[in-house]
Amino acid sequence: MIQDLQDKKVLLAITGSIAAYKSAMLARLLIKSGADVKVIMTPSATKFISALTMATLSKHDVHTEVVSNESWNNHVELGLWADIMLVAPCTATTLAKMANGIADNMVVACYLSAKCPVWIAPAMDLDMWLHGSTKRNLEWLRSYGNHIVPVGHGELASGLVGDGRMAEPEDIVASLCSLFQKKNDLVNRKIIITAGPTQEDLDPVRFISNRSSGKMGIAIAEECASRGAEVVLVLGPTSQRSQHSGVTTVHVRSAQEMYEATNAQHSTADVSIFAAAVADYRPATISSTKIKKKSDDMAIALERTVDIAATLGKLKSDKQIHVGFALETNDEMKHAKGKLEKKNFDMVVLNSLRDKGAGFQGDTNKVTILKHNSEPIQYPLKSKRLVAIDIVDELVGFL
Repeated sequence: MIQDLQDKKVLLAITGSIAAYKSAMLARLLIKSGADVKVIMTPSATKFISALTMATLSKHDVHTEVVSNESWNNHVELGLWADIMLVAPCTATTLAKMANGIADNMVVACYLSAKCPVWIAPAMDLDMWLHGSTKRNLEWLRSYGNHIVPVGHGELASGLVGDGRMAEPEDIVASLCSLFQKKNDLVNRKIIITAGPTQEDLDPVRFISNRSSGKMGIAIAEECASRGAEVVLVLGPTSQRSQHSGVTTVHVRSAQEMYEATNAQHSTADVSIFAAAVADYRPATISSTKIKKKSDDMAIALERTVDIAATLGKLKSDKQIHVGFALETNDEMKHAKGKLEKKNFDMVVLNSLRDKGAGFQGDTNKVTILKHNSEPIQYPLKSKRLVAIDIVDELVGFL
């Protein structure tokens, strides 16, 4: 077997489902693929498969409790150790506890400490799978950035036939191999990303700005860095920060500062992603003192700021890729297609403020990706972390 998971650290969490018998084969396949596997279990999981079996297969101690034999099993350390956490099988009970942060066992405690991608392979009977509370918990877990492995269809432990079977171990391992193959698909690429708002001063205490938080641009920057790219994030004034060590952040305030910082990096970049919400206008004059209130109305003269994407689009070489964003409130597709042409973009990510859960400040987004000579690709509402994965997957196709 090709060792696609060579030296990857997998934390395999097993919960109390009849499908736990598949976890032994899952552990063996992970190890054959080159992974170092550590196993944790809920107490109820040990009624279906023994901790001794999993310890023998994994060559590591198996923890079933946060505290055992008057000692503390360090769930934080395990959560930081793993390159990926895989919960397989995951019962309806554990789904609910993970979704709501109820850390009353080793599995959920490690989940809440994990800094790595988390994959969840549900296993339950048909009626439990279809119940509204299960659907709600799955949506919550997706919104947190977790990956839900699709369940299988077939005969269930109850004798019913339908959805709810845990995915087969071979399919789960193949999916994980695909995930880690992506990790290197941007190596030796330099990517510039603009994110957040700009602030255009009116006087020493007032400015013109917008509601952008920068969350979407930061999520894209971190996804690119996780795939091996050299990432420069040109970030407007926001409280949000990238926590990824592979992201170099340049902090700016105004549209002019953002242009200068982006232009300084542009000629050496393979990809430029214009995710910032840049002010189109700024005050024509900036008062050196605070403007005082008067008895009548006041008019503020505005002038155009530099169009960063359009200006750098004219300088773009045939080997460079430009990705733009279009946040619209009406005639969305028309405006997005116009940006694709006018600004020399290779790809435009469109979202609409009319879509619930999309737009500024939130943790979710709903996007449509437009490219030249192809049909728009529409995506459902997802966490911005998962939307970033979709965007970067499309980007890799150009490279």
